Amino acid sequence: MPIWAYSMPPLLLAVIMIVLIDLISLAGLFITRRFLLPHFHYHDGVNDAVSGTVQAIGVFYGITVGLIAVGVWNTYSNAGDLVSREASAIGALYNDVGGYPSPLREELRQDLRNYTVFLIDVAWPEQRHGQSSSFAGAKILEEFQNKLYNFEPATPGKVAIHQEALSAYNKLLEYRRLRIDAVGGALSGLMWSVIWVGAVISIGVAYLYRIEDVKLHSLLILLMSGFLAIVLFMIVVNDKPFYGAVSVSSDPYKLILDRVINVSH
Repeated sequence: MPIWAYSMPPLLLAVIMIVLIDLISLAGLFITRRFLLPHFHYHDGVNDAVSGTVQAIGVFYGITVGLIAVGVWNTYSNAGDLVSREASAIGALYNDVGGYPSPLREELRQDLRNYTVFLIDVAWPEQRHGQSSSFAGAKILEEFQNKLYNFEPATPGKVAIHQEALSAYNKLLEYRRLRIDAVGGALSGLMWSVIWVGAVISIGVAYLYRIEDVKLHSLLILLMSGFLAIVLFMIVVNDKPFYGAVSVSSDPYKLILDRVINVSH
C-alpha cells in the first residue's frame, strides 16, 4: 500500500477500501453478465458446480489470508514488544549510571534524557510517515558512549557498576537496532500479489452463478467483496507497525521519562 494511505484516519481508510473494492467488484459483475455469461450454456447443475468451486477457492484463500493476517499481527505485537524493551533498557541504564561520580553522572543522565525526548518528539512522528531518524539518535548515543567508555573505575565497586552499565548500554543498542529495522518491515510485493490475485479469483468465480435477478446477484457480490475489504483493511493497518495513526505508541518512553528520569531530576 502507498505511504499516504497510512496517514489517513483508520475509519476513512476503511470506508475508502470497502467502497472502492465494492465498486470494482460490481463493475466486473456487470461486464461479465453483459459480455461473458451469454456465451455459456447453463443447465440445472451449473449453480451447484459453481458453488462447489466458490467454496473450495474460498477455503484455500481464507486459510492463506488468515495465515498472512496472523503473521502481520505477530509483527505488530513484536514491534510493540521491541519498543517496551528499548524503553526498559533506557530506564535500567539511567539507574545504573546513577552510581557514577559527579559530574559524569549528570552528563550521562542528561544524554539519556535527551535521547528519550528525541524518540518521543522527533523519531516517532517521523516514523509514522515512513522515515527513520537513525543518524540523529545515533549522534546522541555516540556522545553518551564516548563518556561511558572513557570512564576508568578506581574501586571494585565502581568496576561492578561500570560493567553493569556497559551491559545495559549494549542491550539498549540491540533493541534500538531491531526497532529501526522493524520500521521498514512490511509484507513483500510477492505476498501482496498473492493477496490481490486471490481476491480477484475469489470474487470472479462468484460472477458465474446463474442468477436471473441482477439485484440479488449484485447483493451477493457486494457482501463478498465488502467482507474481503474488511479483512484486507486489517492487514493493511497492521502491516507497517510504525506507520500511520494505528501504529505502535511511544507511551513506554513517556512512562520512563515521567516515572524514572524526571523523578530523579
